[in-house]
Amino acid sequence: MSFWLSLIGYQAVWFTAVIGAGHGVAWPGVLAMLVYALVQLTCARNWRTDLSLIAAALVFGFLLDGTLIRSGLANYAAGWPGLALAPGWILALWVTFALTFSQSLRYLQSRLVLAALLGLLGGPLAYLGAARGWQVVSFADPTWRALLVLAIGWALATPALAWLARRSNAWSTRASTGASA
Repeated sequence: MSFWLSLIGYQAVWFTAVIGAGHGVAWPGVLAMLVYALVQLTCARNWRTDLSLIAAALVFGFLLDGTLIRSGLANYAAGWPGLALAPGWILALWVTFALTFSQSLRYLQSRLVLAALLGLLGGPLAYLGAARGWQVVSFADPTWRALLVLAIGWALATPALAWLARRSNAWSTRASTGASA
């Protein structure tokens, strides 16, 4: 998948997930993510890297967004009834975002400080956009507390995903060439 297809695909999944959640359903975002992931894995240079990114993203999503829900700092539309877990559409966004690290965000694999800065700013801004534009996330007052948690969480998760992509690619390259670790 090319840089532009990866970037456009991510944005398409983001809008599909947020608009679906705005209508009270998570499945459009999950379905869009599955299509994106299938295309990504079909075109992948290294599908093992992508699978490890998917697993890590799910852990980050469950931890960060689940913590926001359980602490009462955030509430999400189209969540799991009766469960304080990150909703499916949010997890779909985490997976889709993680897959960009082997394509459109590949350059961040060697720029971890930049990845942290982008996570610090971009993570909370994406949530604010979803909250203000589609009312699919609401924050407890004062809002800055949830945004601070999001900023810290994304400032840690973004470089972690970039590092994992780099590390996994390096490991796979050594394994495929028969070099010792």
